[in-house]
Amino acid sequence: MKRKIIQIKEELCNGCGQCLPNCPEGALQIIDGKARLISDLFCDGLGACVNQCPMGAIEIVEREAEPYDEKRVMENLVKQGKNVILAHLKHLQDHGETKLLREAIDFLEEKGIKNPLIELDHQSYHHSCPSARTMAIPRHKEKDKELVRENEGFILEGIARMESQLSNWPIQMKLISPFAPYLEQAHILLAADCVPCAYPNFHFDFLKGKVLIILCPKLDTGIDGYIEKLTEIIKANKPSCITVLHMEVPCCFGLARIAREAIKKSGIETEIKELIISIRGEKAEEISR
Repeated sequence: MKRKIIQIKEELCNGCGQCLPNCPEGALQIIDGKARLISDLFCDGLGACVNQCPMGAIEIVEREAEPYDEKRVMENLVKQGKNVILAHLKHLQDHGETKLLREAIDFLEEKGIKNPLIELDHQSYHHSCPSARTMAIPRHKEKDKELVRENEGFILEGIARMESQLSNWPIQMKLISPFAPYLEQAHILLAADCVPCAYPNFHFDFLKGKVLIILCPKLDTGIDGYIEKLTEIIKANKPSCITVLHMEVPCCFGLARIAREAIKKSGIETEIKELIISIRGEKAEEISR
């Protein structure tokens, strides 16, 4: 098959070996003083090694090559320990290679080896950019009850005082890690990003007690990638339910399709509910599946 794969310019390579640590797949070795691609099967063609070469001796080309084999790669990686496995999984995750990531995690599960990405997500609060930092946001149930009682008797210019019910961060589908600890057996609220603006009591009527994931099925790019990612979330966490919440406009109905296809691809029976909000900001319809 013809695919992307690295190519080493032998005349430029000085055999320094700086490329090797950046190829956790084990596709490179120093042989006779030069870096060599030892097997097409081990090279995923994503090029993590390219920018690590001080001589500019490595490039990505498209040529006839044996298909990349994730299982063979994992068989090689597990012998090298947890940190090498983690580097490989992060490599796949950062490049959006959801299918290969799933194959790698399935291999670890078959062998009874812990997935190091899960531990990494537990630690990421202290080490990542705030926009994508995985974190659970604690909510105080007693305080919520007090606020509800207060809201019943306290209205200011038609707006009740209330507290946010958001319990997770990030919330955008592209930024959420499938291995975030708050996702395990959670009730997921998959919402179109217009809904919180249209529906005034979004937090207490829909969000409370759920994990929020938002996206726009019309304007966001990479919808197939969303299906793959939601499939991964379902496989890894077995959510108790997925509530799909979207507007009544036709383009918004694609959100339910994303959820249904992800559940089907995951092979895991998951309850799904579909709620529709009118443009006037009212609950228009509820569909259970």
